[in-house]
Amino acid sequence: MKKKITNKILWIFAVGQFGWSLLSGIISTWLVHLYTGNTEAGSTNGIFSNLITQHPLIASITLFGIITAVGRIFDAVTDPLIASWSDRSNYKGGRRIPFMKAVAIPFALCTVGVFVLPSTSSTTANNIIIFTLLMLFYLFMTIYCTPYNALIAELGDTQKNRINVSTYISFTYIAGFSIATFMPNLAGMLENAVGKENSIRLAIGILSAVAAIAMLIPAFVIKEREYIDSKPVKTPAFRSLLATFKDAQFRRFVYSDVIYFLAVTLFQTGLADFETNLMGIDSDKTFLLTVLMTVISLSLYPVVNRLAPKLGKKNIIITGFFAYAGVFLITALSTSAMVGTVHIFGIIVAVLAGIPMAILGILPQACVADVSELNTLKTGEDRSGMFFAARTFAMKLGQALSMLIYTSVTAKKLAESGEEVVTSGQYRTVAFIATAACLTGAFLFFLYKEKNILSTITELKEQKEQ
Repeated sequence: MKKKITNKILWIFAVGQFGWSLLSGIISTWLVHLYTGNTEAGSTNGIFSNLITQHPLIASITLFGIITAVGRIFDAVTDPLIASWSDRSNYKGGRRIPFMKAVAIPFALCTVGVFVLPSTSSTTANNIIIFTLLMLFYLFMTIYCTPYNALIAELGDTQKNRINVSTYISFTYIAGFSIATFMPNLAGMLENAVGKENSIRLAIGILSAVAAIAMLIPAFVIKEREYIDSKPVKTPAFRSLLATFKDAQFRRFVYSDVIYFLAVTLFQTGLADFETNLMGIDSDKTFLLTVLMTVISLSLYPVVNRLAPKLGKKNIIITGFFAYAGVFLITALSTSAMVGTVHIFGIIVAVLAGIPMAILGILPQACVADVSELNTLKTGEDRSGMFFAARTFAMKLGQALSMLIYTSVTAKKLAESGEEVVTSGQYRTVAFIATAACLTGAFLFFLYKEKNILSTITELKEQKEQ
């Protein structure tokens, strides 16, 4: 008899999500902001821009556009390989936990290296260093997140546990992302001691250390084999991947999921730039808006958790897409007129963004777990690692397209003054693209047939018990 999976275990598991989302938030929020954009006194925007190539390298594609494009090709190979390795493994500590233990510290160190090591006197050398480190960052993220996400389905052994664990990891995901936006504030506390640039690097180092500890907590506390009766699968990696994408319901989910990650990454990547360049908010005040956004989102978690079984995950997710579209449209139309010390558009965006953050942070993982469980019941093979790897690939594909779009649209242009700058119109264009992406994602998700999936799961379980 395996131990009962309790909410305490699910919360301990969710701490790992805080760790990796903090590292992901550092890269997605601050990488482009610190290495590109307009350098101004008192701002962190573009503070490291002199270290790497700023001009487009191929057509209108910038260095970061190339990095992310190559990174996704790299992920197309590594994601299914890591997922298959995890699904087929039979380690003493389980199929998932050993991977999380091994890679948590290298993952955090690599994140720090992205902002510390590309500081030579050679721009070419810095380009190569940052390219290499970001490839390693994505690899380590895959090695940690693919087994970690597979545990969502395995620890979510009932519909109640599935929605609960999705809620808890969404909470810790938002917490990690929010803490990542605190980086300039932490750097400001350290600036007098070590200088502006080094204070940023030190702040990132401190946050990455916290992330590493968080990622190791579930890896050492949860004894996987005490809770999960997992057996290694025999299907080879790419045959397993093909079988995963042959699942029609999963394909319908993934189509909209790619669009979701495209839009949300545009939001995360451009948030600091939208707030500072379109709304006229100082960079050290952006954290306050993130806190407001987080509080709104967290307050809605119990509502989403309770409504999902009643209204259906599909209907609520579609609502989330439309809500995000409204957030991006308001962002695109915002101006720099100030009201008090914080711009009114910033407050509106922070409040409204909390709604889709709560919805789309919780429910998509539960949808993948549903499809994975149905596949397990039909085939007798638990390939949850591959299902979540395919979703991770969708996430990274959306992020890659987002980075390609963002860096291309916001590439510096020659102004009338003779300076090369990024205009507010370029940032608005990004926000309009994100609006269109969210509307597309909503319409695509209408194709997903949640009722059929859940009813079939119930039927197959009843047959198995007879």
